[in-house]
Amino acid sequence: MEAFLVEGGRKLEGALKVDTAKNAVLPILAASILTEDAVNLTDVPHITDAENMAEILTILGCQVEKQGRCMRVHSGSLHGWEMPDRLSKQIRSSIFLLGPILSRFRKATVTYPGGCEIGLRPIDLHLHGLRSLGVQVNEEGGLIHCDGSQMRSGDAYFDYPSVGATENVMMAAVLLPGVTTIHNAAREPEIVDLQRFINAMGGQVRGAGSQTIEITGVKKLHGVTYTPMPDRIVAGTLLAAAAITGGEIELTNAPEGDMVAVLSKLREMGCTIHEEPAFLHLKAPERLRAFGQLQTQPHPGFPTDMQVQMLALESVAQGMGVVVENVFENRFTHAGDLNRMGARILCSGRTAVVQGVEQLYGARVTARDLRGGAALVLAGLKAQGVTQVEQANLIDRGYDHLEDQLTALGAKIKRTKG
Repeated sequence: MEAFLVEGGRKLEGALKVDTAKNAVLPILAASILTEDAVNLTDVPHITDAENMAEILTILGCQVEKQGRCMRVHSGSLHGWEMPDRLSKQIRSSIFLLGPILSRFRKATVTYPGGCEIGLRPIDLHLHGLRSLGVQVNEEGGLIHCDGSQMRSGDAYFDYPSVGATENVMMAAVLLPGVTTIHNAAREPEIVDLQRFINAMGGQVRGAGSQTIEITGVKKLHGVTYTPMPDRIVAGTLLAAAAITGGEIELTNAPEGDMVAVLSKLREMGCTIHEEPAFLHLKAPERLRAFGQLQTQPHPGFPTDMQVQMLALESVAQGMGVVVENVFENRFTHAGDLNRMGARILCSGRTAVVQGVEQLYGARVTARDLRGGAALVLAGLKAQGVTQVEQANLIDRGYDHLEDQLTALGAKIKRTKG
């Protein structure tokens, strides 16, 4: 396994362009099979989740061509409705293909998806939403068999605003006659981007970004060239990297309008932030101030995918703060690694109490999930000495060569065999 070696003590300074969002690219790749025409995606980051999704599409019969940061998907030859077991267990977002496959074939067989171990993340809401459209679901032997022969438009209500379930029902309903309405829909910006993509192909979806989404079925979608939205979590991670080192950074292609909660917390910690359309400038103080309390919530609340990065910042801030994780139950698994580096974090259930320390120290730590691994890299940037973050492959799921981006800002970090 590969690892990152991080030598701490350097202020990060410079400018970077924010990559396209992983959480936008993956459902858009899934939605590309809703048309038999070619779909061209531009500025696709080199991340393993996107590569795995492309491989799944290829196994199902799509023609997928990759050239640099462009990806072309032609699903006219799509012939499979059974998801490959090995790849599905590696990528949580493989479940996004359930709705589009049902739309194309009126049947689908999938395995339970994998991904980071940050909580149970049951797919019950996905199946509930599809059942609302007349899909018959049979779970047997670790497989989910879906019969969509009686699919119809209808009303889907979610007890919890699940992002993936909202997107799955959106994609399943696009080609169904009539009007489908999703109630208590998730409101994340990536859902808005999926709506833009579907409508660019000739779909009729409206309301994304609100609690009610309405999909009017169309007979056919056409091909399109599309650039997915920038990654608000990558942008937040880079801002946090500059903040923890007392540095200064400029980000272009930044989705500043989707980052209100994160920017608010960084300002609370003493950072000066200037915003313009698609641009962010952050200047950090010599030492961060502790925030009072941070609670993760569905959008527009504080994103769970930025919680552990902020936990790393809080560990070296002046004062004491409380972090409450309301979305996933296993999102404090990296607190022990931070404590090994000298942090003072006490966890109880979904709450962490953090007493900031002046200095962290390099140690050998292990990434257990994508965002937690990135947070350990941030801690290593601040720590005295060298930090070895093992299982860098988990970080590669959502960051395009994070070591290169940080090196461009003046960090001393390299990839090595763990």
